[in-house]
Amino acid sequence: MSMDYIWEADDLFLGLDLGGTNAVLGLVNGCGKVLAEATLPTSSFPTVQAFVEAAVSAAGQLAEALGGRQRIKAMGIGAPNGNFFRATMVHAVNIQWARGEEIPLASLFENHLKVPVVLTNDANAAALGEQAYGAARGMENFIVLTLGTGVGAGIVVNGQLVYGVDGMAGELGHFTVRRDGGRPCGCGRNGCLETYCSATGVARTAVEWLETETAPSILRERDPKSITSLDVARAAQDGDELALRILARTGEILGQACADFATFCSPEAFIFAGGLANAGALLLKPAELSYDAHVMAVYRGKARFLPTELGSARAALLGAALLGRNQLEGGAQSDLQKAEKDKMRR
Repeated sequence: MSMDYIWEADDLFLGLDLGGTNAVLGLVNGCGKVLAEATLPTSSFPTVQAFVEAAVSAAGQLAEALGGRQRIKAMGIGAPNGNFFRATMVHAVNIQWARGEEIPLASLFENHLKVPVVLTNDANAAALGEQAYGAARGMENFIVLTLGTGVGAGIVVNGQLVYGVDGMAGELGHFTVRRDGGRPCGCGRNGCLETYCSATGVARTAVEWLETETAPSILRERDPKSITSLDVARAAQDGDELALRILARTGEILGQACADFATFCSPEAFIFAGGLANAGALLLKPAELSYDAHVMAVYRGKARFLPTELGSARAALLGAALLGRNQLEGGAQSDLQKAEKDKMRR
């Protein structure tokens, strides 16, 4: 590792967790403490340029309250469909201004901030955060699943994030869980995991079940177009039978998918982050039971199902800031990753 730069105690690293609904910015010190943060509604911006300008302005305000922009030494971004090798977002279907485009998001921020900026998939950032500060401390083989507007995955095998030949490995949210008559997905395929096990997917299940079932539910008091996964989770926590069954069914599908995921990397844990993961045991217990029922016997009893220890958005924010710090130190990429990144740029 190159140590030309060694961070100082007063240095700050800007992290961005870019989600389909909200973008969370945070200023983090070298010890992984979030000193200030701000939230922007991702889809309220008409263009990527408008989003970047608003994010830079918000970061500047946070920094000024902490001693000035000069304290920001690097930035890391966790973005949906983020390509670490190319530092771009590639066809991020859950963000209106990013659909159908490859956006050089890191370069856009570098042009404004004049500091090094590195970008990776948002779930990869969450995996880095969990490994450094959260539920995956001490682990070298695990999968982080982010259950938000979509479903993201950060896969760590033998201590290394899995990027694949093109930087796009690990899109487990687009693993097909229903091959016949599956729900259409924004990616253009049908039956993807995220159409069932994301926050959006749970809301969709609720609307479908309210139309096809006659069971009483407090969810019937809401306009179907406005129902969210949070509504379902709150109803389930209040003992609503229909809401409990929706989360149980969602967990069953999630557990079946994890049973398949285990076959290619034999993880010691699945770690769940994102807004939907806040449903806790109401979702994760059915998922774990389903996993045990469907996983190959050789893997049974080896993987734990764990909630994030860092909050629904904090894991990716911390991981992104850590990635920025590591980039500045020269340790963000292994020699193999550097070679692949050079190859992609040629």
